[in-house]
Amino acid sequence: MSGNNVSHAHNKTKRRFLPNLRTVRITLEDGTRKKIKVAASTLRTMKKKGA
Repeated sequence: MSGNNVSHAHNKTKRRFLPNLRTVRITLEDGTRKKIKVAASTLRTMKKKGA
């Protein structure tokens, strides 16, 4: 996503909204471990669902 930084004088400059990515290790069904990048909000959902 993109948007604007807006200063006190109401000057606008472009900015980007980037996802809050975290590297986590997960254990697959066959027993191997793999590193994946997931958003912090996804980690919260995974903990809530018990995955």
